[in-house]
Amino acid sequence: MPRLAALADLPALLTIENRCFHSDRLSRRSFRHLLTRGHATTLVEEEAEQICGYVLLLFSRGASMARLYSIAVHPDFARRRIGDRLLEAAEAAALERDCVSMRLEVRRDNPPSLNLFRRHGYRQFKEVLDYYEDHMTALRFEKRLVPQLQLDLVKTPYYQQTLEFTCGPAALMMAMKALDPTLELSRKLELRLWREATTIFMTSGHGGCGPYGLALSAYRRGFDLEIYVNEDGVFLVDSVRNPEKKEVMRLVQEDWIEELQRLPVALHCGSLSVDELRQKFEAGGIPLVLISSYRIYGERFPHWVVVTGFDDHYIYVHDPLVDTEKGETVTDSINMPIPHREFQRMARYGKAAQKAVLILYRSQRRPEPPALF
Repeated sequence: MPRLAALADLPALLTIENRCFHSDRLSRRSFRHLLTRGHATTLVEEEAEQICGYVLLLFSRGASMARLYSIAVHPDFARRRIGDRLLEAAEAAALERDCVSMRLEVRRDNPPSLNLFRRHGYRQFKEVLDYYEDHMTALRFEKRLVPQLQLDLVKTPYYQQTLEFTCGPAALMMAMKALDPTLELSRKLELRLWREATTIFMTSGHGGCGPYGLALSAYRRGFDLEIYVNEDGVFLVDSVRNPEKKEVMRLVQEDWIEELQRLPVALHCGSLSVDELRQKFEAGGIPLVLISSYRIYGERFPHWVVVTGFDDHYIYVHDPLVDTEKGETVTDSINMPIPHREFQRMARYGKAAQKAVLILYRSQRRPEPPALF
């Protein structure tokens, strides 16, 4: 049964490292750092009171993905399924940290390791040329550690945003399509929704969409909705420094709120818990939630996601952003599982911790004529 490594295990770890690898070796200093600081977990396996293998995991703050950085078994203990036990223990440790998936790199010329990971359900999704010190190619693998949301229960289609600032329109399109299957999703609609819902008309500055503009766009297209905001400040203004632009954003938001107050739209001052979101979802609503992207992407920007399902531990969302620079694919952004407690932490944005949720419902109203710009 693998256990957590301690500083006293350093000599044995270095012996395994030097016996197993000819390049890209971890140094004593690196091992010491990872054992005492940093977001890392090292597990070791013992036989006859001798350390015969280790696995090293790295975690990113707030991220739901673990990285298996290194795994090695002393050659004297080969063919005893030690690698399998270490890998299974690593997956259990990742789940304890609320990670929903694991990624790793393997040398292309390392068949035993390739067989190990494929045997445990890891899928290759990318080749990285010249990755190792000796210029060998790495094969990048990933495995989902949590159950996939049952696809027959998912009624929300997926649409990937095409511009860095159109997450709101993309999320709204997915929600509308779930309620009206006849709706055609297109980039033209994405851009039209952005033009309707953004708070800035200038060629530079903030380009995101707040809850009120998105709500009006949905209402005009024949959907019923509720809006939940936790405070009455100007949304998404933290990233804008120019006083004139801030004033424009204030006036635009004020105008939207006045229009919404004349409509049969429920405006609530407050926030929703995960359980309350689930109740709305099970009653037929499709929630759009404003989050801070920091806990997913390591950068602070406002970001909209659409909720696609729930289970006892996870809330599932379609994330309209696909981070291709980090090797992600559309599959990574569909029905993304986020632990309930983590979702509560990320469902806010900015210094004021602004919270916003839109709940869309099917309606019998006819859509209004399209707005002219």
